[in-house]
Amino acid sequence: MSGENETSDAEEILSEFKKTHEIESSEEEQLSEPQAEVEPQAEVEPQAEVEPQAEVEPEHTQQVHDLIIMGAKPIMSYVSAILGKLASLPIVTIAGRGKRITQAIDVSQMIVKRMKDVGYEISDVRISSDLLESKDGRERPVSKIEIDIKKL
Repeated sequence: MSGENETSDAEEILSEFKKTHEIESSEEEQLSEPQAEVEPQAEVEPQAEVEPQAEVEPEHTQQVHDLIIMGAKPIMSYVSAILGKLASLPIVTIAGRGKRITQAIDVSQMIVKRMKDVGYEISDVRISSDLLESKDGRERPVSKIEIDIKKL
């Protein structure tokens, strides 16, 4: 009797697998007894709808490049963060605004000059300005730089 239960369990698992992967077969039509079990499988279908959404999210996380914004941390922490990103991504963008422009340039030069043997280069540099509201309430332009570093 336990052999029969194992066979029916295997058939149930196979039918669930086929339904979640949208594979139809004549074996499912032959199984008329577990019709009550088909209803819980209908609950599995919304999970199948969630799975494509989960597949879409990794596409968004796997960008062609990543952005590192300069702040108050020591320069070497940014250098190590960028080198870590460059290990998995082809391009990393370093962004600096206002007083942090010189820090962004220093970080990019440390990576390109000191890691010459590894093979990194500056592929693009963009400069622009953003309008920010100052403490006195007026909008002021603040310079911004973005430096793209890529593997050779």
